[in-house]
Amino acid sequence: MHGRSIFSRLGANPETTETMSVPRLRLSEDEYALIKQLRKKGVASELVNQCDEAGLPLSNVKHFWYKSEKFSIFSKTDGLQLEDVFDPIIKDVQRYSPKFRKIKRSKIKNPHCLILDPSDIHVGKLAVNHEAGESYNVKKAVSIVDSGIDSLIQKAAGFPIDKIIFVIGNDCLHIDSSSSPVTTGGTSQSMDGKWHDAFLAARDMYIRAIEKCLPLADVEIIFCPSNHDFMSGFMLAQTIKAYFRKSKNITFDVSIAHRKYTAFGRNLLSFSHGDGAKIADTPLLMATERPEMWSNSVHRYIYLHHIHHKQTAKFMAGQDFIGVTAEYLRSPSASDAWHAKKGYRSPKAVEAFIHSYDNGQVARLTHYVDSEQKVCKCGVNLYHHYTRGWMCERCDG
Repeated sequence: MHGRSIFSRLGANPETTETMSVPRLRLSEDEYALIKQLRKKGVASELVNQCDEAGLPLSNVKHFWYKSEKFSIFSKTDGLQLEDVFDPIIKDVQRYSPKFRKIKRSKIKNPHCLILDPSDIHVGKLAVNHEAGESYNVKKAVSIVDSGIDSLIQKAAGFPIDKIIFVIGNDCLHIDSSSSPVTTGGTSQSMDGKWHDAFLAARDMYIRAIEKCLPLADVEIIFCPSNHDFMSGFMLAQTIKAYFRKSKNITFDVSIAHRKYTAFGRNLLSFSHGDGAKIADTPLLMATERPEMWSNSVHRYIYLHHIHHKQTAKFMAGQDFIGVTAEYLRSPSASDAWHAKKGYRSPKAVEAFIHSYDNGQVARLTHYVDSEQKVCKCGVNLYHHYTRGWMCERCDG
């Protein structure tokens, strides 16, 4: 060996070789390049495709073999990010996104902005009448929002609308896992069907709604990350952006930032899910995070979500002015078993707001969801039998 051990020639430290049971070999350039390739999106997407075909949850795959003409490599999925999984989906949507003809609009006198904000839809939530006193599932969730958007657009018809702000996110999806029905934080949920069915239903629901808005005015889409679907909700927003990317009449703010800001005339508008900063801190946050927009505005509004019921706070209230108004929105989603047990009941609704360019909020529009609670004359909640219809456990024996 001419005074040199095999370990030193392989790159190992001669001073520590006595304690090493197996030397760590250096990789050749080809080997290193191939391992780098494992981290690329193409490999990740192929892994996703194989799991899809086999019906295996991706989260259950902890190791996998990657084989090429030269090597077979055993790899872990620790470095596989959600972005790697959804990137192929985003690219496919971009490839097949439709072409939208640019709409030229006449200048509007006394312009107004319509804010459409279907909040906390929870597509995928399951509620059954005999347990929760009301029913809810994927089909019903998207149907309620479809009807709500139609109703709110009709109610806004009397105003000269120059811009529409369409708010997405805010727990649009009920869960954030492919392997079990849990939220981003791991809280177990009652789920209707598969996660991917809910994702596709929510995607189509948003596309229908935005396409209804486009003939009326240019649209700004704002995404609010949320606690039930922090990851999948973000990817849903990216999918919507990819679908409408060829439209010259739509702008997007679909970043992962928790608080979003935009301006309309003398209005400063903020949107957030409402599970982060305390409501009392939001006005100062608005002034601190957007000082120039603050100084250029007269009317300031913060729209929050998350708690499913109406709550309004007015800060710096004076004789005939309001420094900031912060408001929680109602949700159209039904109470599931847990909410029913806790007694959390509130009106179900999809809400919208109209802001004048100069005078702030001038109208509030509400589409209330009709209650479908079904109760027997004996006082027991009915259950739905798949062949016999609504039945009572007490009266039917």
